[in-house]
Amino acid sequence: MNRIAITIAAGIAVALFQTTAYSQDAKKGAALAKQSTCLNCHTVDAKKVGPAFKDVAKKFKSAGADKLVAEMKAKPVHQAAAKATKDADLKTIANWILSL
Repeated sequence: MNRIAITIAAGIAVALFQTTAYSQDAKKGAALAKQSTCLNCHTVDAKKVGPAFKDVAKKFKSAGADKLVAEMKAKPVHQAAAKATKDADLKTIANWILSL
């Protein structure tokens, strides 16, 4: 009986930790997207100048963050922002987009 209780408690602790880490990463990704001027042309839910981030997430979900970053860098409209943003930050933004 104690093993079951310990296993359940450990599972809950891991889930809480992952949720907290995820929400911190999501907040960081959203903040970096704003800082990097992504939100000038994109929104989360609706097409603005560029596609909605949720639509981008659907398109690249199986390809992953590295492919999304490569696609962002390849588009001429993104090149100035991509050059001004660290690769690690671009990957954080991409992971946030893919989490939507």
